Amino acid sequence: MIKIDKKKGGLFQFKLKSNNGRTLLKSIPFSSKEKLDNTLNDIKALKGAKAKLFERKTNTDGKFLVELKNSVGEIVGSSGLYSSEAGMENGILNITNSIELGIK
Repeated sequence: MIKIDKKKGGLFQFKLKSNNGRTLLKSIPFSSKEKLDNTLNDIKALKGAKAKLFERKTNTDGKFLVELKNSVGEIVGSSGLYSSEAGMENGILNITNSIELGIK
């Protein structure tokens, strides 16, 4: 599920949520709803190409996270931290499912 929030200063942000309401990923702030919508449509077009959508990372504490990228490779969102690589891969699956369910 995708939740869109309007932030202070007229900025927009989307969150990808699991079926149980847990936030899987938060986007960067967008200056307009149109830019946010264009990014979501861009991600929809890429959803079959997981290798292009996701960048896997490890932070300095050894925790894992995922960054979501658009078609030109810009980071448009980040996941929370995962304690294991398997958890991160499961998170990617959940994010992918949220994208497929949330973007029509």
